[in-house]
Amino acid sequence: MSAVSEQEDTSHAEPRKGLSPRKKQRISRSVQYAVLVAVLVVLVALADWKAIGESFLNLDVARKGLPDLFTVALRNTVIYTLSGFALGFVLGLVLALMRLSTVAPYRWLSTIYIEIFRGLPILLIFLMIGSLPLAFPGFELPGGVYGSAALGLGVVSAAYMAENFRAGIQAVPKGQMEAARSLGMPHMRAMVSIVIPQAIRIVLPPLTNQLVMLLKDSSLVLILGVTAAQVELAKFGNDQSSTYANPTPILATGLTYLLITIPLGYVARRLEARQGAGR
Repeated sequence: MSAVSEQEDTSHAEPRKGLSPRKKQRISRSVQYAVLVAVLVVLVALADWKAIGESFLNLDVARKGLPDLFTVALRNTVIYTLSGFALGFVLGLVLALMRLSTVAPYRWLSTIYIEIFRGLPILLIFLMIGSLPLAFPGFELPGGVYGSAALGLGVVSAAYMAENFRAGIQAVPKGQMEAARSLGMPHMRAMVSIVIPQAIRIVLPPLTNQLVMLLKDSSLVLILGVTAAQVELAKFGNDQSSTYANPTPILATGLTYLLITIPLGYVARRLEARQGAGR
């Protein structure tokens, strides 16, 4: 009888429960937050804030770079970036159409170009552009440094944009082209009027990211040998830092870059979200 009652008590006993996955996740997250706060507290306690203020937040040194930081360095950076983007946009679209062409030599040329310029560092491209007068004596690119910067940034960005455009064109439903052709529209006109505009809307997010990359790559224009009037943000900050023996101008230059890249990144994310919601 006692054995039976003992068995009944065991059967009615509640099984031991461990921590649920949600509680484990909360504990893990709390530990991570605690470690992060501890690290920040240690860094704040160990930092020499007076030295940081004098070295990186020296307002007197920062003022000496104004207004040239915006009127010269930022202006040149924007010019280099936009001119390179414009060339890359046009050339990239042509390369994408060649890549999708039924003519084999066009596809071969486009593929070779894309593979070469996606594989070469942009620094090397600028060095090659700077050496062009050695191969072609007396040859000068229109615009001087501005033309050389546009060429260097453009030929590299074109290789990446070409793949973006190709993917965008292929993402447009084939029925669009078939409907246009059924109405008697020539292939090229249908491509230019119907397919390419839709493809550009599709690839706007990666194109915006490409613009951000070009903005940062424009710092390599200094390889071409720029004057004080042609200086871009990175070189301007470095020159100012060397002149005043203080890194505050470098920090100011970085913040100026962020004033452009952060809004552009936000725009790219919004475009991606809008496209995702529309699917």
